[in-house]
Amino acid sequence: MPDEKMVSPAVIRRLPRYYRYLGELMAEGITRISSKELSERMKVTASQIRQDLNCFGGFGQQGFGYSVENLYNEIAKIMGIDGGRTIVIVGVGNLGRALAGYDKFEKRGFALMALFDNNPKVIGTKVNGFLVQDAAMLEDYVKEHKIDVCAVTIPKLQAQGVADRLVAAGIKGIWNFSHCELSIPDSVALENVHMSDSLMTLSCKISRIEK
Repeated sequence: MPDEKMVSPAVIRRLPRYYRYLGELMAEGITRISSKELSERMKVTASQIRQDLNCFGGFGQQGFGYSVENLYNEIAKIMGIDGGRTIVIVGVGNLGRALAGYDKFEKRGFALMALFDNNPKVIGTKVNGFLVQDAAMLEDYVKEHKIDVCAVTIPKLQAQGVADRLVAAGIKGIWNFSHCELSIPDSVALENVHMSDSLMTLSCKISRIEK
């Protein structure tokens, strides 16, 4: 079995896409698929698919392709979502509210547990059925409920302080929307989401096409 710790970040970033496509195949009632057929759906080469999956042991049978359900479940295990993850949101502004209303957390293996904010006008209100709690209670909640992930959707200047509190409380991962380059230990996973960067990247691609 290959050492999964040595798998490149590029392969890791493709795993959710495999998972999503395999879920769609299951919904269509497709039970087996070849790398060539999967490549045609995903618009990547069959060779790339085989190389990516071989990083984790392969899973396919020559001449028979992949069992869709088995591969779906194996990728869920690789991503650590087969047993379920818990998530809380800190910051209930426009973005935090939008995340609270995201209806696919559960489908992707996450259970949204709680919302937190430090605005007295927001604390005690309900968003998508969740009572917004005082951010001062964040550490206690994370410790008591052994929360896996916190989505940080607060202003940039406040983000590092909240991240430090989360790390001290034992959080496993931070989903960072704050546009602050957080400094956290290697023992905590970090995923930065820069929507404006993505939009500007799209503009750059348009410009290259226009040339």
